[in-house]
Amino acid sequence: MMLSSFDRLLHAARAQAEPQRLLFVFVTAELPDDANAAERERFAEGGGGSLRPVLCVDKLPEELEGFATLFDESQRTGQPWDLVFAAALPGHAGITPGSEDAEEPLKMMVAAIESGSVGRFIAFDRDGQAVDFY
Repeated sequence: MMLSSFDRLLHAARAQAEPQRLLFVFVTAELPDDANAAERERFAEGGGGSLRPVLCVDKLPEELEGFATLFDESQRTGQPWDLVFAAALPGHAGITPGSEDAEEPLKMMVAAIESGSVGRFIAFDRDGQAVDFY
């Protein structure tokens, strides 16, 4: 199943044999102060720049009716963001991972995103549509 939208991610997570906990890292896209003219132009067109994690959260798929639920919760924090990266933490032997189990994987996601290693995660825009990085 292609995960072209957040709702497809929720559907896939709910369909897994083992219970899942979803991990989310919200980021802003930024352009360094010393960017040259070409980098500034590319950034203005929606490319380039760097990603800065600003907010993390873990959720059970059952806690989210759809993207609107996650979006609304993020808006209540007052923290602006441009993209949200998602990953799943599977359970084992029918036991759902708890929030404490998600702490280290979330830290690892943040570190990976900060280093530009985003290929293991799926990213969504503010409309809940998957974003491709090329």
